[in-house]
Amino acid sequence: MAPIHILRCCQRGFAWIPVIFIAMVVCWSYYAYVVELCIFTIKSIGIQVVYLIFFHLSFIMFVWSYWKTIFTKPANPSKEFCLPKAEKERYEKEERPESQQDILWRAAASLPLYTRTGAGAIRYCDRCQVIKPDRCHHCSACDMCVLKMDHHCPWVNNCVGFSNYKFFILFLAYSLLYCLFIAATVLQYFIKFWTLCRRKSAENCPKNDLPETHQHAKFHVLFLFFVAAMFCISILSLFSYHLWLVGKNRSTIEAFRAPVFRTGSDKNGFSLGFRKNIAQVFGDEKKYWLLPVFTSQGDGLTFPTRLVNADIEQPTITVHPEPNKCEVTVSPLSESQNRLLSNEQHTNSVVHHMANNPVKSDPNDITTVSMK
Repeated sequence: MAPIHILRCCQRGFAWIPVIFIAMVVCWSYYAYVVELCIFTIKSIGIQVVYLIFFHLSFIMFVWSYWKTIFTKPANPSKEFCLPKAEKERYEKEERPESQQDILWRAAASLPLYTRTGAGAIRYCDRCQVIKPDRCHHCSACDMCVLKMDHHCPWVNNCVGFSNYKFFILFLAYSLLYCLFIAATVLQYFIKFWTLCRRKSAENCPKNDLPETHQHAKFHVLFLFFVAAMFCISILSLFSYHLWLVGKNRSTIEAFRAPVFRTGSDKNGFSLGFRKNIAQVFGDEKKYWLLPVFTSQGDGLTFPTRLVNADIEQPTITVHPEPNKCEVTVSPLSESQNRLLSNEQHTNSVVHHMANNPVKSDPNDITTVSMK
């Protein structure tokens, strides 16, 4: 056991290397911009003040959002999604997958679950021993089930999900702003130093042509522009992709594998429209959108969905209020109706599954559905 424990500790330590690397780059960029550029290179006091004010604003928001993304603990399923002790023991003793699924269906009868596996079964995590809520997935790096999991990011050494997805988006936004501001303000001094370096390398420039302060700041300014431009290009593509995901109300996992509902897989099953999709992540109050404070809607366990396809399992409902029968045809529901009736639909799904179960079925049983 000791070697395994030591190995896990080493893995956890190595996982912080990307974060430490980013922290070192940020600290060096702060020194290079504030000291080498603003103090040693720029002579105008007015330009120094303006540059330093905007630089520190972007720097503070960038570090704040990065900190929140790293140290916000991923949200996990609540206790109601854990199997009761007796049901868990029965589940572990059962060897047949059909019997295990019957146990899960009975346990999920009172849970707000609307997504299934590809085979239409209840999503269950054997590692965490919990029934997975909608949009929840197990992260092998964190070794836990994460609500609305998007991906595990090595650059923050954390799993990006429901609890910190807004922070991750703001981290990308402010890091992009930080790099753009540095690249834009350093560009003219980069061109100046680059030209002087080329003249000096061609032996057309005397050694004392560059001032001593410029000689000292030359390396930092040149390298600062290259680093800012490189990070700007890479972050821009990632930020654009996640903005697209927010507009579609999808996670990275759902973009590659569409969630499966009772009526089949649907990549737009959680999409409520562009404005409502944004509000799902950033909240209803726009004044908090740009601040790294948690304002996302919901609890991470349940999500509003929209009904795209008609229910192919139960196209009609037979009502028996009296001996005379009447047949009522059910039409597709609207978005508002779907949110109100989602719990009832889930219960009907479980009843439909249990009714077709040959283990405890009775041919004399009659199911009556009453409607008002």
